[in-house]
Amino acid sequence: MQFRDLNKQYIKYQTEIDEAVLKVMKSTRFINGEEVSLLEENLAKYVGVNHCITCGNGTDALSLVLSAWGVGKGDAVFVPNFTFFASAEVVSFLGATPIFVDVDYDTFNMNQASLELKIREVINSSILIPKVIIPVDLFGLPADYSAITNIANKYNLLVLEDGAQGFGGEYKGKKACSFGDAATTSFFPAKPLGCYGDGGAIFTNDSKLAELLNSLKVHGKGKSKYDNVRIGVNSRLDTIQAAVLNVKLNAFINHELEDINNVFEKYNKLLSVDILKPHIPEGYKSSFAQYTIKLNNKNERDGLKRFLDEQNIPSMIYYTKAMHQQQVFKYLNLLDEDYPVSSSLCEVALSLPIHPYMSDEDIMTVSKNVNKFIKHNRNI
Repeated sequence: MQFRDLNKQYIKYQTEIDEAVLKVMKSTRFINGEEVSLLEENLAKYVGVNHCITCGNGTDALSLVLSAWGVGKGDAVFVPNFTFFASAEVVSFLGATPIFVDVDYDTFNMNQASLELKIREVINSSILIPKVIIPVDLFGLPADYSAITNIANKYNLLVLEDGAQGFGGEYKGKKACSFGDAATTSFFPAKPLGCYGDGGAIFTNDSKLAELLNSLKVHGKGKSKYDNVRIGVNSRLDTIQAAVLNVKLNAFINHELEDINNVFEKYNKLLSVDILKPHIPEGYKSSFAQYTIKLNNKNERDGLKRFLDEQNIPSMIYYTKAMHQQQVFKYLNLLDEDYPVSSSLCEVALSLPIHPYMSDEDIMTVSKNVNKFIKHNRNI
């Protein structure tokens, strides 16, 4: 059993993927081939925005947008405390200061009360200038963009949606990666829409921002790559990865998003009522980058993981440390009691195998073993 079975997907679409890759090989247009512009057009149309700018990876996507906005030393950027390191790493990389925001226990996403509290703390300190909010669509579920947008407007802040895990999710009828002033995603292989290496994309309705991003991602180019009008980076999505993604995007739209939500529904029916399952609020749809349950405490969570390992059932802990607990951010002098929810989630959250090609037999096997452990451990 695989945690995220990419091999089953490849077998199903092997002919289409192989032909798409071979076409690139024959054309020798390995950089900026027609497949890249086609992918950008299709992604923008699917998400419902005017512009999609592909790039080297999801981390670069975040960094490029922040760079385009001039984020740097003296700026405060608000980031969820329970997320992957890259969401905060890009802030520090540019010389700005990440301000960590606690999350909601039910959804794992940025908590609006904590967000406003942190913004006011920064304003009152007069040391940093509040600049950007980076909500993260964790585990496939979009953040609460109505609440976050209201707060951003109140304090005149930009919003950068980190949709690395959220591509395909929905909030009030709008697709993930269509929120905020700009949005990003990742095409890391295990993401809801993944390529066969690294890749990323930026989404926006701002034409001037799109033009600037297209320059920044290719060495700050002007009219040509030998006309450099600003300092940029080298962050292009190569044509082979775009060719793979064009095939996989069709599969994602045609059936994968529906199929993975069917797996979610089956888990919900089979897993014990004593387990805290993923909470999908009304008006939301998740693309289920992960199916994450919550246990009673760290000992129970770690015990379940060991038990599943013994049954050759893969599971993952996202995340073993909250952002404020990372060694590199110790200089901020933050305490666990300031982040009670994210500190707790690091001890009780466990992600089970999920992907669009998961068989009923595998779903049943996982559920039976999880239920068996819970029943024995809690003496139910």
